[in-house]
Amino acid sequence: MRRLLLVAILASLLLGRVAAAQDRFPGAAWDHLPPAQSGWSEALLADVRAWSEQIHSTAFMVVHRGVVVAEWGDTTKRTELASVRKSLLSALIGIAVAERKISLDSTLAQLGIDDNAPALTDAEKQATVRMLLEARSGIYHPALYETPGMAKQRPARGSHEPGTFWYYNNWDFNVLGAVFERLTGKTVFQALDQDLARPLQMQDFQLSRQRMMGFENQSRFLAYHLFLSARDMARLGLAMARGGDWNGRQVVPAAWVRESTEPHVAASSVGRGGELAYGYLWWIPATRKTAPWSGSFMASGQFGQFILVLPAIDTVIVHRRAVTDEYAVARNLGKTKFEPPRVLGPDFLKLADMVVAARS
Repeated sequence: MRRLLLVAILASLLLGRVAAAQDRFPGAAWDHLPPAQSGWSEALLADVRAWSEQIHSTAFMVVHRGVVVAEWGDTTKRTELASVRKSLLSALIGIAVAERKISLDSTLAQLGIDDNAPALTDAEKQATVRMLLEARSGIYHPALYETPGMAKQRPARGSHEPGTFWYYNNWDFNVLGAVFERLTGKTVFQALDQDLARPLQMQDFQLSRQRMMGFENQSRFLAYHLFLSARDMARLGLAMARGGDWNGRQVVPAAWVRESTEPHVAASSVGRGGELAYGYLWWIPATRKTAPWSGSFMASGQFGQFILVLPAIDTVIVHRRAVTDEYAVARNLGKTKFEPPRVLGPDFLKLADMVVAARS
């Protein structure tokens, strides 16, 4: 009888430890566990590291059940997020939607949005906030801080009605920042500080590092650019993996986490080899449907900035291919044609497949 009681007590303690591990959140700093203790293969993670070094990664993290199981590179350096900024804006918009400050069905006409000549047409002004989130506004006005490739692929004005065609459009994304600021009374940077960085206890966040970029000669709407460290990106990923919860506080509304990371635009419409669908400023891996990948989504930025969220296995993968501030400024001024090495989506997804395979 005593032996059975002892076994029951030990089992209860073990289950308690497992539950605690699943529910862990970092405090002021991340907790780390050796891979073997957290159910990961050290040998296979070593292969992941070798491949990441081969593709010129500058920082890399794997967070499982709220603790870091793999980390290398400079994960503390604050560098430009590139288009990962859009997924952070999605989270901020979700908070404002829950507070009824933003309606996804508001049209640009209702919001009084227009741009430099050639101004928006009445038809274009029927685009809604939801269409901007889905990159389906049908507005192909010149945009600030778009790449030459984006400008080259931009459809002709009036070629598609709002809501009918997907095009990865920096005009949509920049205007979303302006809509957010107009309707909430906060700058994107203030909201990032108050509504995400502080609740998530971001270690390296600096409000003064965030900046607007672009010139108003082509468009009125500047690009809001965010600068975070890899370990702070991982905090957002962990919150999203857990439905917007952070240690008992609902930082991002759970309903918004679900809605914003669902595929609103099918992979067949997005292109990209059919690998990715699109939500509200989040990318959804469409071809990886096995259990570890079910419900997964990711933020993606130029040169190799990624946050991959795998809720099914409570895992977050962060990858950086950082660029220097000097390069970012020179590119913004159009004073350089130099392009640093990039880590493209297929390379990152191969890396992510290797990480998933390393989980015992």
